[in-house]
Amino acid sequence: MQIIPFSVQRMLTYLNTNRDNLDYKTRMNADKQAKPAKRLRPQTKASAESVAKFWTRLLADTSATEFDKAIIADADSVRDAVVYTANIENYIGTVKVPVGVVGPIRMNGVHAKGDFFAPLATTEAALVASYARGAELTRAVGGITAALLSDSVIRGPAFIFNNIMESGEFINWVASHAEELKAVAETTTSHGKLVGIDPHLDGDTVFLLCRYSTGDASGQNMVTVATQALCEYLAKNCPVQPIHWFIEANFSGDKKASFLGMHAGRGRKVTASVDIAETVLRRYLHTDVKTLLKYCRTANLGAMLSGQFGVQAHYANALAAFYIATGQDAACVSESSVGFTRVEPREVDGEPGVFVSVTLPNILVGTVGGGTGLPSQSAGLSIIGLKGNGQARALAELLAGLCLCGELSILGAISAGHFTRAHDKLARKR
Repeated sequence: MQIIPFSVQRMLTYLNTNRDNLDYKTRMNADKQAKPAKRLRPQTKASAESVAKFWTRLLADTSATEFDKAIIADADSVRDAVVYTANIENYIGTVKVPVGVVGPIRMNGVHAKGDFFAPLATTEAALVASYARGAELTRAVGGITAALLSDSVIRGPAFIFNNIMESGEFINWVASHAEELKAVAETTTSHGKLVGIDPHLDGDTVFLLCRYSTGDASGQNMVTVATQALCEYLAKNCPVQPIHWFIEANFSGDKKASFLGMHAGRGRKVTASVDIAETVLRRYLHTDVKTLLKYCRTANLGAMLSGQFGVQAHYANALAAFYIATGQDAACVSESSVGFTRVEPREVDGEPGVFVSVTLPNILVGTVGGGTGLPSQSAGLSIIGLKGNGQARALAELLAGLCLCGELSILGAISAGHFTRAHDKLARKR
């Protein structure tokens, strides 16, 4: 009986196979005698001149060619270099990601009402076609019901004390000076509002979950600056002085999937749903209620057994493509893609059918700030019709609707046995 795990056996096989061909000791030891390569001098202000200097170095020291330079540092990217200054350092040009469009998506939301087209920036064939199929289905039944449930962003600083008594005294002082702290935090922003301070005590350490409403901005930078001011005020004025404090201590769930984010939310919490009769399921998804429900029960079991955060099919596909196309922080997909898809039997229009809903507690999107003002991303928001002030809540509801379209399409494809065939046709044989 083999008692060494298969994964370890495979690793050892790989290492032993290459042992005779590679000098591991030489390759993996640091060469302290080698002259360090000349560093790239940081450049925070982009210009045609700075772009040219970076490419001179890249052409000399990498395998990049003049053709590569022409693709990334094309005339428009060089001409508009200053436009990108606030969003990036060491600017060398732009990358062109294919953009497809899905729609119209008919939304019956609290904030998003009407027909919308959604741009998706992706290199994955079959993705746009799949979401378009879901959009077509939901139009056929009158559209998607959606609602924004909550709206706030968290930053979680930590304070370390000598003992638990000091931690408790610190929390007591914070609780009695909450309005004072709120005023300090809000001096840093004209849009953000501190709506909650939630202390969590763990022995000598206190985490303060500072929750903000951020208006139409996604708000990560906004809440960081506001919390910095709050923490500095605490460190200066609280009679119980911490030994150390840190602006973020991995508690808020920033750009991470977490139980806190899943239940308490970090961003815009949205839900969207639709009722679908079996006749419609057969016409658009080529499956039936019984088979679809059987697949969804099996998928839920798989999610539980593998320890997933939430239960859903592929929110990340919609989120990543939509975030890139509209200037959101793409790294936030890690937390935004946590959520729940429900498929339940329900009579619809006098026949068997299903109720399908998605709930996403951590949608981090904005219609102002960040990358939303860059040329391509601003154009993406114009296509949607949700650019600028007063539009972020509608954008979050639309994104929930887009995720619902994707869930319907992929659940239908797998339950009907068409998933592999569709990817083979659209992703490999075009």
